[in-house]
Amino acid sequence: MKRFLALVVFALVGLLLAQGAEDLAVVAKDFRHLSNGHIIPSEGYADQPYLVRTDDGAWLCVITTGQGSEGAPGQHVVSMRSTDHGRTWEPAVNIEPADGPEASYAVLLKTPYGRVYAFYNFNTERLREVKAETGEVFKRVDSLGDYVFKYSDDHGRTWSRQHQKVPVREFACDRNNVYRGRVRFFWNVGRPLVLKGAVYVPLHKVGAMGAGFFAQSEGVFLRSTNILTERDPAKIVFETLPDGDIGLRAPPGGGRIAEEQSLVALSDGSMFSVYRTVDGWPACAYSRNDGHTWTTPEYLTYTAGGRRVKHPRAANFVWRCTNGQFLYWFHNHGGSFVARMSAANNPAASPYHDRNPAWVLAGRERDTPAGMVLEWSQPEMLLYDDDPFIRMSYPDLVEEDGRFFVTETQKHIARVHEIPAGFLERLFGQFEAETVSREGLLVCEESGRIPREIPWPELPAFLVRSETRADYGGEDQRAGFSLDFWFTLPDLATGQVLLDSRDAYGRGLWVETTSRRTVRLTMNDGRSESSWDCDAAALRPGQRQHMAIIVDGGPKIISFVVDGAFSDGGEERQFGWGRFSPNLRAPNGARRMKVNPAIDILRLYGRAIMTSEAVGNFRAGRSGNRK
Repeated sequence: MKRFLALVVFALVGLLLAQGAEDLAVVAKDFRHLSNGHIIPSEGYADQPYLVRTDDGAWLCVITTGQGSEGAPGQHVVSMRSTDHGRTWEPAVNIEPADGPEASYAVLLKTPYGRVYAFYNFNTERLREVKAETGEVFKRVDSLGDYVFKYSDDHGRTWSRQHQKVPVREFACDRNNVYRGRVRFFWNVGRPLVLKGAVYVPLHKVGAMGAGFFAQSEGVFLRSTNILTERDPAKIVFETLPDGDIGLRAPPGGGRIAEEQSLVALSDGSMFSVYRTVDGWPACAYSRNDGHTWTTPEYLTYTAGGRRVKHPRAANFVWRCTNGQFLYWFHNHGGSFVARMSAANNPAASPYHDRNPAWVLAGRERDTPAGMVLEWSQPEMLLYDDDPFIRMSYPDLVEEDGRFFVTETQKHIARVHEIPAGFLERLFGQFEAETVSREGLLVCEESGRIPREIPWPELPAFLVRSETRADYGGEDQRAGFSLDFWFTLPDLATGQVLLDSRDAYGRGLWVETTSRRTVRLTMNDGRSESSWDCDAAALRPGQRQHMAIIVDGGPKIISFVVDGAFSDGGEERQFGWGRFSPNLRAPNGARRMKVNPAIDILRLYGRAIMTSEAVGNFRAGRSGNRK
């Protein structure tokens, strides 16, 4: 009997290993999958993995960690070094010990002479609970006390024995909290900025604890003019900006939350800050006088006066790259829908949720009479996990020898990911893209006169039965396809079928107009059906338009790009992109596609094209360039 059980266990282990090997082989083809990153060690809880490159060539990472969950006793900050781009790490070094007061949310600054500073929260008085404005008592004590720093003069191998307190000027939100300023609440996630010989360290003040934990927040900046050269920590000076006693808040009419300010410098010496709100859109502001005053906060838009960028209550960071462009991390959903539902106390609409996938925009400067401003590309998906409830956040970016790496954490596992050069080339090149992408074309009808029926190839399967696994289970192919076409709809009457490859059993795909005055893609494999549609505001009956429908079998997401603009849901819905069933096997039906005369150019790709390629296809068609 024992031998029999052993054989059963052995067979099961072999089966699981074989299944895992196949799954990993397919996952490895997609750099965006979280599991392809290299793990940054932690004690269990893992938050804010931020990096600097030290003068001896190593990467120095600081992370907030502990054996409990976020905010649990024993939370502290540690550092570790890597000399192989984050593949392996040297043993962690305590910046503050786990048995001391809670120490949290460290950020790093490297000086020109090689010293590295770590700034972080420190619960100096070892408070064990705090009062909320609602009368509740919170046991979390990781966002209060003193703001302090330690430093390392040996590239992060050891740290100074004593920390130094950073003086932070009192603001109105401090005086008006339930402790009348005797206890202050704050934290930091923002990378320090070096500009004109001074350093700016973002700090997020909390005026009230309550609903959502932080119930009121605003951003300030700690400016030091001598930290880059002064080696005596007691002589380092700081001033708290902006002037006055009110920090960067939400735009007029917005909510009470304005936090996690991310800061970059522009080429004319101006500063730009972007930060999260609970309004469904991130806020931003510019300073033209070294942080003393700021423009009235506005919601971030793709172009001046244009469409708002959508984002929930999550970290959204901006980095300046060595090529002079910018990279912006966000989550590409939100909108007033979230704000309305949250106001109605609907937990399912919490603005903290849905941090998967992570998306990025490329940014570039544009000169205006007031100074440089930033404008943004259309979004590209950067990272995802198969579990939609996973929440990745708090990234950092490292450039080294022309290579780009990004960190992220799900609060339990932190990782480093290399971003392929080709992905970034297309993203940064999106502003100028004006050619038709030819890679992976399966169908290309560009004559302007498409027959009512055309031959239709077999599309890549999403899910297949494994021929090598002992149980013949399913194997996710992470495949995809894209439809790209020009069309003219005389009106938006419901039920106009633009494309149809269904067979006699209803299997296949079709594209049609809906009662919502949108265009919808539906896929059916005879066992299940999935569909998603574009934004209603994107369609203009009577005008010739371009549409790309991107079906991405990695994250199982359908997205639309109409006339070069990504459908983000607008005012009507929280999400402009939608998930399809992971059980959908393939969108194949008949071997011929019925084509509506409204379509005059049609392309089918046997892969999920990038948004940047869809934008290039649109511009090429608009200009008549079909190369």
